Amino acid sequence: MKQYLEKLLRKEDLTLNEMKEASAYCFTSEANETELAAFLTALKAKGETPEEMAGLVEVIRAQSSQTTGTLMNVMDNCGTGGDESYSFNISTTSAFVIAGAGVKVAKHGNRSITSKTGSADVLEHLGVSLSFSKEHVEQLLDENNIAFLYAPHVHKAMKRFGKVRKELRVPTIFNLIGPLTNPINLDTQLLGVYRSDMLEALAETLHKLGRKRALVVNGAGGMDEASLAGDNHITLLEEGDITSFTLHPDDVGLPVYDNTQIRGGDSKENAAILLKVLKGEPGAHLDTVLLNAGLGIYANGAAPSITEGINQAKESIDSGAALERLQHLVSFSNKTASEAI
Repeated sequence: MKQYLEKLLRKEDLTLNEMKEASAYCFTSEANETELAAFLTALKAKGETPEEMAGLVEVIRAQSSQTTGTLMNVMDNCGTGGDESYSFNISTTSAFVIAGAGVKVAKHGNRSITSKTGSADVLEHLGVSLSFSKEHVEQLLDENNIAFLYAPHVHKAMKRFGKVRKELRVPTIFNLIGPLTNPINLDTQLLGVYRSDMLEALAETLHKLGRKRALVVNGAGGMDEASLAGDNHITLLEEGDITSFTLHPDDVGLPVYDNTQIRGGDSKENAAILLKVLKGEPGAHLDTVLLNAGLGIYANGAAPSITEGINQAKESIDSGAALERLQHLVSFSNKTASEAI
């Protein structure tokens, strides 16, 4: 570790293999908390590169017992968090809409960290299990188009960094790579990030991790979701090519709302919002989900344009397909819980 710390302190980037070696050491019993803190701080001070992010992600995924490459054309639409917008669970709600449109979604998430309610909090309130096995996940993706992977359950080795990250009290590389560590081998992805300066770097990281197609989004107002408050900055990865553009609600026929109109609350309140959206109740929540689900469907390649993606999202809700995906997930959770007794 000493050689890598010295290199980082000289503001020199680590190669992919160097980062994998350093990260692998961090997961061993030989690494102490001081070394972990120094490593994360040095990376933060220098600025994380795509090679460094990809290297750490590969090591984390290799530690997971649920890593699988047997599933085809699966995506995730998880954001990094950290935008402090206190919005309702936009990506979680959108995931059911995307799945209802026929796209397989391996929804990766955690409990609340920077918001009032994380994806795990709201789904647990609705009756979704946080402890699906690898076999359960594969079955759900096959028959329901959506499964939930609770980050602490699928990444048990990450506990090693928990105390250090909590005591550092500053964002580190882990605040950027969370959505990249999904143990499913994803083909496509919609990734929201609160830092607009990281759009291209994250797109390059996704390419290094094998994504065929992806959208990285920084929403209006600095959100880690697409927002109806104004211009969204988006980077598209397609077969290795990276392009960037802006998207305003007017461009896709959606109204403008201030971000204060999509604030959420505790798990009970956010669960109620999620259900209202999936039942088609008009308003800022629904339109925000239509935008994000439409972007997800487009990111997957299931729609030729963002506008068509939004149209498919509307149909997913109007037909009841999105709500059915949630109901199936809850029923499956109840079934597996009763079998475990």
